Amino acid sequence: MKRVLTALLLIPLVMVLVFLGPRWQWLFTLAVAGAAMLAAWEFLGLAHSRGAKPPRIAVLASILALFLGNYQWPDETLVVFGFLCVFLLICCTFTSTMDRMLLDATSAIFALFYLGLTMLSLPLLREQPNGPSLLVFMFGVVWAGDTVAMYVGRSLGKHKLAPTLSPNKTWEGSIGSIVGSIAVAAILLKVGSLLAEWNSVKLSYSDEVWWYWLVLAVVVNLAAQIGDLAESALKRSAGVKDSGTLLPGHGGMLDRIDALLLAAPVLWYAQVIHLRF
Repeated sequence: MKRVLTALLLIPLVMVLVFLGPRWQWLFTLAVAGAAMLAAWEFLGLAHSRGAKPPRIAVLASILALFLGNYQWPDETLVVFGFLCVFLLICCTFTSTMDRMLLDATSAIFALFYLGLTMLSLPLLREQPNGPSLLVFMFGVVWAGDTVAMYVGRSLGKHKLAPTLSPNKTWEGSIGSIVGSIAVAAILLKVGSLLAEWNSVKLSYSDEVWWYWLVLAVVVNLAAQIGDLAESALKRSAGVKDSGTLLPGHGGMLDRIDALLLAAPVLWYAQVIHLRF
């Protein structure tokens, strides 16, 4: 019940941020940056439990700077990212002891990449001509896949998917997740066509053939599942079940966005590759 109630509070808030007008892009960017920083704080806690002590404030400031830099100079994102990596290396050079230098520097820079650069895909997607539609598609595919996987896995799951990484995940749940994502993608296509007929809220997928979105749903779902497993591996390496307790029923912020950390950049690059080739 805690999981359901938390979702009922968060989903409407996310949808409001998604559908705010273009002039509110800064607010969406800031909200995503905030989520990334919260998740980074939890990740750095995991790193600390393994002996690393990266400069937390410097890492959080770097993530915020990455988002602000992308908002102000979108064509220079990689330059900003590279500069911030060097900045974190310098911080660790002068604040870490010699026996921790390697651990501190690698965990700090990895946090900037894992929780900064990947989450930057969300504001980049929203800036596209059909940005809100893309984000609704991604959230719908990821959330539906996660929900169906949980219920199918609990009721029908018998064959372990990756027992060393996540003992509760099963092949049955994974397949159910893909089916759930395809179903939601099909529903969104139908809803989008109905809204177009009624001249209502823009939720359009008419710029591509219907099967493109169904294939993309499978690709995004697989990326989300791998992202979930990757975060599970990080937690098991740190010897914890959840990354935090911020969200009742979901664990920490990192637990909530783990699937998006791969799903969002995969959707972004899939769109870029498709449009260019």
